[in-house]
Amino acid sequence: MRRAAAPLICAALMVLNPFAVRAQSADPGAAARIAAEMLSDATRALDESDGAASRVKALTQTVRAFEAGLRAMRVGLRSAAIQEQSVARDLASRDTEIAQFLGVLSSIGATPAPITLMHPAGPVGTARSGMILADVTPALNARAAQLRLRLEELAALRALQQSAADTLAEGLTSAQTARAALSQAIADRTDLPRRFTEDPVKTALLIASAESLDGFASGLSQIAADETPGSLPGIEDRKGQLPLPVQGRILRRAGESDAAGITRPGIVMAAPPRAVVTTPAAATLRYHGPLLDYGNVAILEPQSGILLVFAGMDLVYGQIGQVLPGGSPVGLMGGVGDPGPQRDDEIVPAELLEAATEWTQTLYIEVRQDNTAVDPALWFKTDKDE
Repeated sequence: MRRAAAPLICAALMVLNPFAVRAQSADPGAAARIAAEMLSDATRALDESDGAASRVKALTQTVRAFEAGLRAMRVGLRSAAIQEQSVARDLASRDTEIAQFLGVLSSIGATPAPITLMHPAGPVGTARSGMILADVTPALNARAAQLRLRLEELAALRALQQSAADTLAEGLTSAQTARAALSQAIADRTDLPRRFTEDPVKTALLIASAESLDGFASGLSQIAADETPGSLPGIEDRKGQLPLPVQGRILRRAGESDAAGITRPGIVMAAPPRAVVTTPAAATLRYHGPLLDYGNVAILEPQSGILLVFAGMDLVYGQIGQVLPGGSPVGLMGGVGDPGPQRDDEIVPAELLEAATEWTQTLYIEVRQDNTAVDPALWFKTDKDE
């Protein structure tokens, strides 16, 4: 081994030459820190909402803040996990080469310098051996530094994942507290005006007879009793600028086919688990509840002749006939995987890691004008993902 030290060094350098610290496109540590700050701010907002004049509004904003913070934390945590796996795979793929490299370093370190420079070919061989060592030593040191940096990177990423997971767990607990407080505040709210009282018998008959959303929407006026005449100020002046009801991104626009080849006149949005759905403007709640194959539906009337339909929620809020202020919660999206409180939120579920996305829920949005479906893009601000 001692006499073959120089050839082994050269072989190790040739094997490890491709080994380098790859530049990372994103810093998961920075993302995790920003997300932690967002979650901290949301927690403070939750504490402050106890004394807020409008508790529902304050809690809605707090839940939205938690949604943003949790989404950012999941992204940072997933990025750290992906990079950790990449580094681990890189190191594992070079186990033999790294072992050989470390063996050479160990051999050199344990061998006295005069012996290292001895060569069986005599003085000429010894001189050549010395020149080889002089040439390869800087490169050898560089490879050792790269290996050390890679190992330090692996340790840092694992530590970051643990820290981020702890922060995420705390944020999930606080977010669940905020959602529960929001549901209770909505149930306790008694200050909203009502334009009409629902006739439950007529509602049941309408649901039973409706074969389509068109048919149901056209008969909504039948379920109202003692309706106050008039209309809300309306949304005509905000056409094209209404905020989308949920934080998410558009999956399919009006008229685009889904995987089964079905087209609908509305848009489909992908949203995070347990995201809150809010009114884009002040509106009368014409209906909420299960409908056909749309799941839980909320139908809002911001002005006479215009209906906003939101479908696919797990929970719906409010009472039919109430006039809801803009930004009021009308529902909550479902969780990940099987239903149930224990799966409302999970720390980087396998579904999210495999799909590389946190958008696991879908909300269908339809706009109806004079009982005809129109492209929601005409009313909502959809030029970018929200």
